[in-house]
Amino acid sequence: MRRGEAPRVSGVRLTYSELRVVGCEAVTPRMRRVTLAGDGLAGFTPVAPDQQVKLFFARDGGVPEVPDPPAGLDDVAGWYQRYLAMPDERRPWMRTYSIRRHRSAAREVDVDFVLHGDGEHDGPASRWAAAAGPGDAVGLYGPSVSHLRTPGRHDWKLFAGDETALPAIGAWLESLGPDERAVVVAEVAGPEEEQRLDSPASVTVLWRHRGSAPAGRSDVLADAVRELDFPDGEPFAWVAGEASAVRDVRRHLVGERGVDRRAVAFAGYWRVDRTHDDASTAEELADHAEASAG
Repeated sequence: MRRGEAPRVSGVRLTYSELRVVGCEAVTPRMRRVTLAGDGLAGFTPVAPDQQVKLFFARDGGVPEVPDPPAGLDDVAGWYQRYLAMPDERRPWMRTYSIRRHRSAAREVDVDFVLHGDGEHDGPASRWAAAAGPGDAVGLYGPSVSHLRTPGRHDWKLFAGDETALPAIGAWLESLGPDERAVVVAEVAGPEEEQRLDSPASVTVLWRHRGSAPAGRSDVLADAVRELDFPDGEPFAWVAGEASAVRDVRRHLVGERGVDRRAVAFAGYWRVDRTHDDASTAEELADHAEASAG
């Protein structure tokens, strides 16, 4: 759910697959789950619960055209430049999404799309997902790790994010063991956007509603984390969503709660005042450098 950027190297072989839609279902009024399938997923190697992929959407609604996949990890940057060099009318839109669920035997993946429907945040991926039907084509490149930081020793996990983070949070929760503990703080528009989150672990889910406030223009998430009574022990925190809200939560955890910055994984999935294709700001580049250094 991040802006178009060069595929991130994850230490595994990234693969490109042309996939087709085989099913769609409404998770909530504003979130639609699209099931993608194809033989190319035979080589799909999961790398993390919150793994991400690049999805490619043809501008004419047909089959996306992309340059030949990188010859190796050293060719990823070159591949991205070849992608950018494609004529505008042929170059497909590229967006980053989390894999909600992977079924290796069926060669299927589920991807959950937020349907903004407000005109301000609608993008090509959201519009594609809203109209997607069986047989529609999409390209997939990946997977790669999105969180950049792997949990060290800790006693419990904190997950905080808006609706764009829920697919990754859902996958994370399903990966936990029965002896683990987690707290989820989730910002959504209203009670109708709450969804079932299953886990073998002991999990507390706190839903917070921003009501009439537009997405990305509310302090609901940061305020909820500030008001949270932390369980005993050392946490590992995973924070994702709108970039400025993620930054506020991270600064609170490190600066006010004293959480080791190396124990906070964070990702700005989208920006309230910029499109996915706008260049990164200096602050965002600094965030990325800090995350990568961890």
